Amino acid sequence: MISRQTIDAVFDAARVEEVIGDFVQLKKSGSNFKGLSPFTDERTPSFMVSPVKQIWKDFSSGKGGNVVSFVMEHEHFSYPEAIRYLARKYGIEIEETQQTDEQKEEASEKESLYLISEFARDYFHRVLLEEEEGKAIGGTYFKERGFTADTIEKFALGYSPQQWDAFTLAAKEKGYQIDLLEKTGLTIVREDKQFDRFKGRVMFPIRSMSGRVLGFGGRILSSEKKAAKYLNSPESPIYQKSKVLYGIYQAKQAIAKQDNCYLVEGYTDVIQMNQRGLEHVVASSGTALTVEQIRLVRRLTNNITLLFDGDAAGIRASLRGVDLILEQGMNVRICTFPEGEDPDSFARNNTLDQLQDYLSANTQDFIRFKTSLLLQDSGNDPHKRGQTIRDIVQSISKVPDAIQREVYIQECARLMDISEEVLFNSLAQQLEKSRRDAKKDRSRQEVTQPMEVIADRTPVTAKVDGLFELERKLIELLLLYGHKQEEFEDLVLESDAEGEISFRPDIVEAKVYEKIYLDLQEDEIEFTNLGFRKLYSHIIDSLNQDQEIQTEVFVSRLPQELAILASDLLMEEEKHKLHAWQRKEIFVRDKDHQIGQVVSETILNLRRHLVSLKIDELSTEIKESDDENQKQSNMQDIIDYIMLKKVLSEKLNRVV
Repeated sequence: MISRQTIDAVFDAARVEEVIGDFVQLKKSGSNFKGLSPFTDERTPSFMVSPVKQIWKDFSSGKGGNVVSFVMEHEHFSYPEAIRYLARKYGIEIEETQQTDEQKEEASEKESLYLISEFARDYFHRVLLEEEEGKAIGGTYFKERGFTADTIEKFALGYSPQQWDAFTLAAKEKGYQIDLLEKTGLTIVREDKQFDRFKGRVMFPIRSMSGRVLGFGGRILSSEKKAAKYLNSPESPIYQKSKVLYGIYQAKQAIAKQDNCYLVEGYTDVIQMNQRGLEHVVASSGTALTVEQIRLVRRLTNNITLLFDGDAAGIRASLRGVDLILEQGMNVRICTFPEGEDPDSFARNNTLDQLQDYLSANTQDFIRFKTSLLLQDSGNDPHKRGQTIRDIVQSISKVPDAIQREVYIQECARLMDISEEVLFNSLAQQLEKSRRDAKKDRSRQEVTQPMEVIADRTPVTAKVDGLFELERKLIELLLLYGHKQEEFEDLVLESDAEGEISFRPDIVEAKVYEKIYLDLQEDEIEFTNLGFRKLYSHIIDSLNQDQEIQTEVFVSRLPQELAILASDLLMEEEKHKLHAWQRKEIFVRDKDHQIGQVVSETILNLRRHLVSLKIDELSTEIKESDDENQKQSNMQDIIDYIMLKKVLSEKLNRVV
């Protein structure tokens, strides 16, 4: 675990405008910067960065937050990965806490393996570009493939010399230990010798989503029959092939932007399509598709398109992956290339427009594709046809969404010329079987595993729109003006001899946060939105201790989901600056001069809204109750609340 001191040091050193400036072209706009959104295609800038508050907001996509949340969103990093990225950028040493000696040793070993892998990447790349053997053999192969110098650089392609131990000797000369070289799989150690695993092969570095080198794929260029054509690094502490997708580092931004991921089989398929202009392509690198790989894509998009060559046997073997994708709640489409073509050759022999047109015209929904493929096998055999239908229904049962399942059943019924009722019955049986199997699995796990405490992950949602907006406004006022001393017109509730109620104005002076806190306490009002409730508690605690919120420090110390929420509220004030209203002779009123009025009106509106909800609640009780005395009591309460609402509305200059 990264220590709090390291996280604080990262937030102290990292400047949001500097970090975002590495990815987005920013222009000065008053005290802020603005630019085009990196998350959507737009022509008018809607992306804003505040150096003063150290936060950002993308008004086109709705995303926002602090410097860490930007790196997480843009680079698709986890929180620890983002902290490590920023620590490296600003030269901050990362401290780990709550680690045993064994954990520290393991972390140190992993870092050493990463360093060796990165050294190997640079070594193989240099051999390819600078040494005669590399240029003559590796360079010729890549040239025949049609790879440009830019593509070779982008994917850091390389070449491992024919000499048995060329890389191992080079690594040992740099001081890398032989036991660690063996753990990466780059060096094979026998009792009497040490030699390179990838000798005489062109090299494809395999990188994580954050860009670290995990392992390698190597293709042999000689005609040696006993040697495997492609060879991958063995499993190691940093490389588990079932959790890695080749090309994910180069493709991640394009996948998120296109909201789709093309999944192919091999390294050269990825590289060739990327070079042609389709950058949102990854490969499973010769392994059967796994749940971990699918979830890696799901961090970027819910849409996967599988690209197959014309080999029917290979397609059928890959259909298991379709069910896995469906189980993850993702949308899957499939496209096959003409016989004799694969993504590599088709991209090499066609222009970008031709490639895109072909994919657009030939990509099918999985249900259509699987139906047509299996029907070819079953022909007119009734037994095989029945098995085909059961196979398709089984795939549909993997879809978590009930509405989507129904749509697929209707489509299957139409394509297979069978009644929907039969398919729905079959689906119900399949779902029931899945539930029984899942129940058995849970029972086994409960017997073998201790009880686990699950963290509260209640989503931040608005129960009622009006209430949500009023609560949001109060939090915004606390964040922006909580420390300010203002005059407020307090309202004292009075009633005359006839029982008529009214409010007597009473001018008081207080800090904004004191006014809001005391009024909410007096009325026993609690925020209904979980996110606002948590943020409110942090704000009041901070203001009670420090009397003023220092935005940069306050946001950096919040949990990540609250930091994003706070940043979103803080940047909302900057929205009108994007439109340059003053140049159009439209002058936006400065809220700073009317804070007291805005706070008072917001609290009055909240009270009025809650009174309305109470009236609705009592009205419902009257309808559902059989107790006449209770009905009379509720009716009198409603009359009192309506009078209170009328007074509040008059105070707000509203007509009821």
